[in-house]
Amino acid sequence: MKKLKRSARLVEMTQYLLARPHTLISLTAFADRYQSAKSSISEDLAIIKEVFEDDGIGELHTLAGAAGGVRFIPKCRKDEALVKIADICRMLEQPDRLLPGGYLYMTDLLGQPGLMQEVGRMFATAFADREIDCIMTVETKGIPLAHATSQYLNVPVVIVRRDHKVTEGSVVSINYVSGSTKRIQTMSLARRALKEQSRVLIIDDFMKAGGTIQGMVDLLHEFRAYVAGVGVFVESGEIDNEERLLHDYTSLARLTEVDLKTRHITVQPGNYF
Repeated sequence: MKKLKRSARLVEMTQYLLARPHTLISLTAFADRYQSAKSSISEDLAIIKEVFEDDGIGELHTLAGAAGGVRFIPKCRKDEALVKIADICRMLEQPDRLLPGGYLYMTDLLGQPGLMQEVGRMFATAFADREIDCIMTVETKGIPLAHATSQYLNVPVVIVRRDHKVTEGSVVSINYVSGSTKRIQTMSLARRALKEQSRVLIIDDFMKAGGTIQGMVDLLHEFRAYVAGVGVFVESGEIDNEERLLHDYTSLARLTEVDLKTRHITVQPGNYF
């Protein structure tokens, strides 16, 4: 890359960092890329760090030593996240979203890229301090959430299937009990999709009793993998703790009241807040 003026270099460095979250970048790499002295690069990074933190974009961590460098950690301030979640809760409270069984229609929200980016950034903030190798979700509505989160954590997405696909090759399948319907169902994951000993973040769009997520946890055991965390977009608050199959999770929104007769819905911020 040709040598840039400092103003242009700052812009380019900022874009470079934003595109590579949770990636360690050495000062030498920056110095070679911009044909500048490490001292100048350090000064530029100090400016970017201040802007990132003042504007709530994230944190710029510096690692000292020969193998050190900088790592950009995307973050979302909790007060800003709460304002966005409050807007989402109001959208979820629209009466025409109510489906039989007390479920909410959320497909239109899950299809909005801007909204999913905001939600993904919240999940990435909630689990920023954990070591995560990949994100797991079950098809199909959890996929946009998983990919939005993976964008900020910079890790791959693993998709659990409800039906075995020939294109997946050999798979590991398990039976699990749906927490809400008490029916036995099947989920499967391709053997090549997940390495053993992986640290996995599970992301799901809606949790009632937690049967589907518990099924994914059991599936991870077959791969000798570990659960690094569980993130839920919306949880049902009408399930007793005794009925809930999962207790260690982070939710962004909580469905607290559903009246099928009056079609009244109440959604509040989840336990993350």
